[in-house]
Amino acid sequence: MDNLLILLSGCFILLGIAGSFLPIIPGPITAWVGILILSFVPHISIDFILLILSFCIALAIFISDYFIPSLGAKKFGGGKGSVYGSSIGLIFGILFLGPFGLILGPFLGAFLGELIINKDNKKGALKAAFGAFLGFFVGVFIKLLTGLAFGFIYIRSLWNAKELLF
Repeated sequence: MDNLLILLSGCFILLGIAGSFLPIIPGPITAWVGILILSFVPHISIDFILLILSFCIALAIFISDYFIPSLGAKKFGGGKGSVYGSSIGLIFGILFLGPFGLILGPFLGAFLGELIINKDNKKGALKAAFGAFLGFFVGVFIKLLTGLAFGFIYIRSLWNAKELLF
């Protein structure tokens, strides 16, 4: 049973790291679930305070991920069109362009979304698109760091209990 929990925990951690790039998977929350599952293994000691603190961090990052691209777009002069366009562009970019869609989708979506809303301001649309694009990558970077940190907790916890588990 312990090995099943360890394996399941590792799968959630890996899904959480993948969720840093895939918009369908809530990366930090998924990786945290991996840490939570690992805490149920009897020979592994994960502090309750660490669980609560890491959950609060994961939840804060999950919530802020919805605001970071819009803050980037607004910082560079964009509006709702660039924010919505960035999200839609990300989805269509992944569907039709694969990994390159992660890069091109938000940028083109934000640009087109801002042009649809504000047809006369092409230069402003380009700046807003860049801001949404930059905000998207800041969010991805923060989620990736969080997933990797949870992965480190996973590996460290297994390493500390290696004599008892294996």
